[in-house]
Amino acid sequence: MLKPYTIRLFVPDGNPNTIKIIDKMNWTGIGLEISRDAWSKYKTRKEFEQAGIYILFGYQEDQDDLPTLYIGQGDGIKNRIESHEKKKEFWNKVLVFVSSNGGLNRAHITWLEWALIKKAQDTGRCNLDNNTTPNEPVLTESEKADTQEFLNEIYSILPLVEIRVFEEAKKIKVTNQITHSKKEIKDTIVVPAQEEGFKKVFLGENSWYAVRISGGKLNDIKYIAAYQTAPISAITHYAEVESIEPYGDGGKYKLNFKAPAKQIEPIKHKGGKQGTLQGPRYTSFHKLKESEEMADIF
Repeated sequence: MLKPYTIRLFVPDGNPNTIKIIDKMNWTGIGLEISRDAWSKYKTRKEFEQAGIYILFGYQEDQDDLPTLYIGQGDGIKNRIESHEKKKEFWNKVLVFVSSNGGLNRAHITWLEWALIKKAQDTGRCNLDNNTTPNEPVLTESEKADTQEFLNEIYSILPLVEIRVFEEAKKIKVTNQITHSKKEIKDTIVVPAQEEGFKKVFLGENSWYAVRISGGKLNDIKYIAAYQTAPISAITHYAEVESIEPYGDGGKYKLNFKAPAKQIEPIKHKGGKQGTLQGPRYTSFHKLKESEEMADIF
């Protein structure tokens, strides 16, 4: 059962983009979020000499817009992060969690590392930079219960520092309910698609992802149409959407199709002129089916 809680964020230097210290009432842990640029300035803090868990967070251009994470632990994590600063280029911030009373030992942090890696793998909302998947460490029944509670506190903090990849992606089930509104609903999202992604994902996986959708549109979308970029420069296919779910960690979504996409007569720009669609646009399914030119759709 969800229950209310209070988290305190302390910004030692007045700049929330460099370091935050995260504290929670009645919790025996403490969290720190440090930007990569500020690491050299704050690496001498005493918290980094303790046993703890850390999460490197960033993005790589070739990873389908999903964030990349590295999850690690150490009995004194300063040297571990120092090494990653030299060898790993993707991360732009690190989250560190240690005990405020020295209660975490090697067994605890090894279990926390395993649990976080497993959770990240199960949710599938990030790319893990960890090369190996550890086996679950052995803890006594009481130790495991206490460490699980520490982990639950970490999960409650992460969304407040914009880390959502450990949350299950809750699908929005799409239903084609008949509306009695006189206003024509923009129930179709048109997305630009380059050739490789169009063939591999739109046609091959019956889905489309890394799409930004404004919150007010989520419940309206029933269909998706693909605008193939140059040299085709036309809307050529559409599909009925079965469900929509969060994708990655940056406010983007994945649309899952009910069935393979259907091909339609290409809808091009007026007079066959070259044109571009820079990002998602919205229209109605009626206009998509009836229009002969792009200008008529939007």
